[in-house]
Amino acid sequence: MDKIRKLAIGSIFVGTVVFVLKYAAYYITGSIALYSDALESIINVVTAVAAFMAVRLSAAPADANHPYGHHKVEYFSAVLEGVLIIVAALAILREAYFGFLAPKMIDAPMEGLAINAVASVINAVWSWALIHHGRRLRSPALVADGRHLFTDVVTSAGVIIGLLLVPFTGWHWLDSALAAFVAVNILWSGWGLIKESIGGLMDEALPEGTLARVREIIAVNAEGAIEAHDLRTRHAGKMTFIDFHLVVPGAMSVIEAHDICDRLERALKADVEDALITIHVEPDNKAKHAGIVVL
Repeated sequence: MDKIRKLAIGSIFVGTVVFVLKYAAYYITGSIALYSDALESIINVVTAVAAFMAVRLSAAPADANHPYGHHKVEYFSAVLEGVLIIVAALAILREAYFGFLAPKMIDAPMEGLAINAVASVINAVWSWALIHHGRRLRSPALVADGRHLFTDVVTSAGVIIGLLLVPFTGWHWLDSALAAFVAVNILWSGWGLIKESIGGLMDEALPEGTLARVREIIAVNAEGAIEAHDLRTRHAGKMTFIDFHLVVPGAMSVIEAHDICDRLERALKADVEDALITIHVEPDNKAKHAGIVVL
């Protein structure tokens, strides 16, 4: 089993432990804010399962129906996570609204907050691990899961600090206000995940900095060719697709042109991890005198 799938399974386990702790905190206190925190943890478990299924399917090799592989499935997982986050936020806003109408005293706040704090520390550590390893392994599903957990950590910290004020101020409505704050923060997080994932599904090009580096590598390593044009790039999960047209002298042999292509592929793959490169070789009469000039 590869590291991405191990991390995805770990997320299911960690999410379940954190949910149990946060629900216990809510059960002890009856706090709407802690209920909102526990509800988000249910979403964490569901999305962790979705992320595991996504990374498992994305690792499947290309087949006749999917000749480019199954890498984009991770973006579907991230979109699903964003939608579920928004659904959870709306459910929390509903509870916060009824809490404003009928505020009540919180029971055993210190015990509940202590349990919630332990759950938040676990989430913080695991969130860092997912984001760190997800970026290194280029897994959108793991990074999305880690970012969601980090949002959970931030909102949990706000809830804990706010609820500590309730016994001293007597502001029972603060519990519902904090729940509404959590919901708004979750909505923003969910929208961010959906927007980023849709970008992957829509075949967005590489970031401008990476694209400039790709152009430079082609210019430096295409000695013998004339120019390269119509460069196109896109992401699909951890894979990066690069394709372009390479113009060579009309009298150049197929073997010589192929050697240039091999050299370019080696140079690009050394700099861009998990790159799939397609080069269309053209004779000099196809030159556009635009694009990438060979140095």
